[in-house]
Amino acid sequence: MEQRNSFFNIPIDLVSPNKNIVPVTTSVNNLGALTVGGCSIDDLIQNYGSPLYILDELTLRNSCKAYKKSLEKYYPGESLPIYASKANSSLFMSWLIQSEGFGLDAVSKGELITALKGGVVRENIVFHGNNKSDEELIFAINNNIKIVIDNDYDLVRLKRYANELDKRLEVMIRFTPGIECHTHEYIKTGSVDSKFGFGLDNLDRVFSETADIKNINVVGVHAHIGSQIFELAPHHDLAKIMVNSILKAKDYGHEIKELNVGGGLGIRYTNEDDPPSIDQWVKTVSNSVVEECEKFNLDLPKLMCEPGRSIVSTAGITVYTIGSFKDVPGVRTYISVDGGMSDNPRPITYQSTYSACLVRDPHNKQDIKKYTVAGKHCESGDVLFKELEIGKCESGDLLCVFGTGAYNSSMSSNYNRIPRPAGLVVSNGSAELIQKRESSEDLLKFDVLPDRFIR
Repeated sequence: MEQRNSFFNIPIDLVSPNKNIVPVTTSVNNLGALTVGGCSIDDLIQNYGSPLYILDELTLRNSCKAYKKSLEKYYPGESLPIYASKANSSLFMSWLIQSEGFGLDAVSKGELITALKGGVVRENIVFHGNNKSDEELIFAINNNIKIVIDNDYDLVRLKRYANELDKRLEVMIRFTPGIECHTHEYIKTGSVDSKFGFGLDNLDRVFSETADIKNINVVGVHAHIGSQIFELAPHHDLAKIMVNSILKAKDYGHEIKELNVGGGLGIRYTNEDDPPSIDQWVKTVSNSVVEECEKFNLDLPKLMCEPGRSIVSTAGITVYTIGSFKDVPGVRTYISVDGGMSDNPRPITYQSTYSACLVRDPHNKQDIKKYTVAGKHCESGDVLFKELEIGKCESGDLLCVFGTGAYNSSMSSNYNRIPRPAGLVVSNGSAELIQKRESSEDLLKFDVLPDRFIR
């Protein structure tokens, strides 16, 4: 379903938000200024300050519903979408995804505690990680959280803790399927050369070693092939490999009831991006698993997937205030904003690209000029846009960057001792705080001056 409003020449898709650049509620008010969730962005900046993270609740819920409905439509067995909380971990996000019937995957004690306090059902939490600490493993065990065994280090310690704590553990085995995808080198996780999971050639050994361990029950297998993926064929291939792993597990007495295919579906950051819809992705995965299970007369496992970016990224925007201008004749014009790599490290880390527009008169096609949008940090590489085309602007104008719901807040830092922005959720004309703005004084809370320096 599409609605009439469009930005960047792309109609807004209400059903599959990952195909949009902007949140589904994005509009322009009668003053010619940008709104989201029925809220004036100008007003939000006046009330909450700049820079500012904003999440649109309707976009979040539409994304969740798209996964749930598609799984119900295409997969005849039991299924559970699991939110990859690394994309954006907070009490609010935990509460929202559990309200939509999602589980959650976590990779640290902090993410686990956030999920539990946010109301996620512990039976629907999956604990990942390639270097889990003893403290984290014991916490997960004591809270009856399913643990993904990533490596031999996990295996040795879980065997010991299961006996010492006398706990019956449900675990999954993660392996690298050896599938290459056309994505950024740093976010490929399914290839043979990956820090995650056992290699395929180790599965026989792992299934054999876990077969006789008291209190450890291998209930599932897990694999993940990467992130920001636009191709469907690799997900089809993954199903074949994973069903083969179920057959291999049966040879060692394991009854695999759960199959977790990870996530990785991409979103549209710019006009050039054209990701599959959530429906297309789920259809490909579901049909492939069903086809392979029928081929070997296997009961359908519980199908689990782990979307993160495609749930939260398009729902998020970041609003900055433009400050200084610097014109380098014949080269470029810099405009600087009051944030940058501390609230969005992805451009400097992954060379990631985004779309943006001015908050006031966003559709202005006159006086268009290319600007290099620089952050305020003391790094030459702190550049959010190398060439952004926008209309005439001046100091004090607001710039809205789209697609920042994932891996912006969660990867933020205090570089140069710059406080993190506040975060809001907007819906039906109201805004609520979900993340307090840090102050400069907050950054000193954990600093300690040794006694010998205190007079």
